Amino acid sequence: MDKILILDFGSQVSQLIARRIREAHVYCELHPYDVSLDFIKAFAPKGIVLSGGPNSVYEEETYLADAGLFELGVPVLGICYGMQWMAQALGGRVEAGAKREFGYAEIKARHHSKLFEGLSDRIDDAGNGYLDVWMSHGDKVAELPPGFHAIAETPSCPYAAMADEDRGYYGVQFHPEVTHTKRGTEMLHRFVLYVCGAKPSWTMPNYIEEAVAKIREQVGDEEVLLGLSGGVDSSVAAALIHRAIGDRLTCVFVDHGLLRLNEGQMVMDMFARGLGVKVIHVDASAEFMHHLEGVTDPEQKRKIIGREFVEVFQREAKKLDNAKWLAQGTIYPDVIESAGAKTKKAHTIKSHHNVGGLPETLNLKLLEPLRELFKDEVRQLGVALGLPHDMVYRHPFPGPGLGVRILGEVKRDYADLLRRADAIFIEELRNTRDPARGKSWYELTSQAFAVFLPVKSVGVMGDGRTYEWVVALRAVVTSDFMTAHWAELPYELLGRVSNRVINEVRGINRVVYDVSGKPPATIEWE
Repeated sequence: MDKILILDFGSQVSQLIARRIREAHVYCELHPYDVSLDFIKAFAPKGIVLSGGPNSVYEEETYLADAGLFELGVPVLGICYGMQWMAQALGGRVEAGAKREFGYAEIKARHHSKLFEGLSDRIDDAGNGYLDVWMSHGDKVAELPPGFHAIAETPSCPYAAMADEDRGYYGVQFHPEVTHTKRGTEMLHRFVLYVCGAKPSWTMPNYIEEAVAKIREQVGDEEVLLGLSGGVDSSVAAALIHRAIGDRLTCVFVDHGLLRLNEGQMVMDMFARGLGVKVIHVDASAEFMHHLEGVTDPEQKRKIIGREFVEVFQREAKKLDNAKWLAQGTIYPDVIESAGAKTKKAHTIKSHHNVGGLPETLNLKLLEPLRELFKDEVRQLGVALGLPHDMVYRHPFPGPGLGVRILGEVKRDYADLLRRADAIFIEELRNTRDPARGKSWYELTSQAFAVFLPVKSVGVMGDGRTYEWVVALRAVVTSDFMTAHWAELPYELLGRVSNRVINEVRGINRVVYDVSGKPPATIEWE
């Protein structure tokens, strides 16, 4: 199988490069920039991509890869910092720019290159092609390395892209991996498929065979415990591991009192009765609520919930003589946001209860078969495994459950109010179709939920004054969960949800809608 190697210099969006390449059905892996040349040779990539990063290449302490990779005879694409390091390593010069470029930019593309040929967002009267891209840099290449020529420019950056096509070396100062660069995916696919000549053979059916073999090799004849939440990630992980080891998988479904409405019954019906998977239902809601009492800090709540999950698993593990593994549905975005990626270079946004932080006292080895997959890939895998469509395309639900959707202190009555409001919102999304696209608004949004706000507002019901709680509705559209846009739901739909929540959930008298994107906000409120 052909492979692309991505060397990560610490960009917050490095993993998006991997996602875009996999969309071309080419396998790739992301590794730290400072892996050894022997590692790179052993990996045997068809091509190498150098990511962006926060440093300047001319600083005394900066990130430098092994320049020996340029002697391997494979194509190389440098992105932002990766382009600057490539330029310097090959004899060019990099300096601080007089004008920084952050955000939208328009590049004038010279089309005599394999990377840009025929690509343009606009063409002027003189026949010059222009591309809309996303920049994030303060430094620039001031002098090209020998053998390179400019293939794109901006008014402040004469070398916005460069190429040595004889050797298959390209550098772009912008970020083709983000959706803001409209033709960026096409550029990456051109590099991978045509410049590198990689064959598009990486598909989910093929991946299943590889993943099953890997799980069997890891686990041997031992048994596995899996924390089953009913969400997409843990559901697909359960199906994959069950495919690999059958009855040696035991799923533990923990009711922590912070589940969606009727969640427990749905999970048991789906897995235990529908798929024949062994599922233990543990009601630990009293324990969780007790330990969360008085706690308002989001990070502390996550850590408490994670700790309690571990304790429940430890108890259940002792009941299985041969249980040696704890399986989790950890996926790439979880790892990224917890700065748990292999590079350890990105800033921590928030911790995830299922990423790192497992105590040494946990006498179970960790099995995370989805750790390198993005959400859309997990869904593709679920379909390939034969899981029901409604299960696979269910909106994500965080491991801490409603604990991170109740702002401030978590109380049982807050959770009861929130789960009812949330159920109304989801029901209306499912029942309302967009006639132009022929799909329900549940299908058209990537994630939607209600958030309990620990504030009261004055209202009027009948002739009486009320002073009750507020909930916020959140719905986003995203392809990768690393960036997201708020969903432009119809006013009629929002009005109907608000009316039903206020009338049917006694204790709530105001509903608001969140119109924040990611970034600057995260998808969850905590």
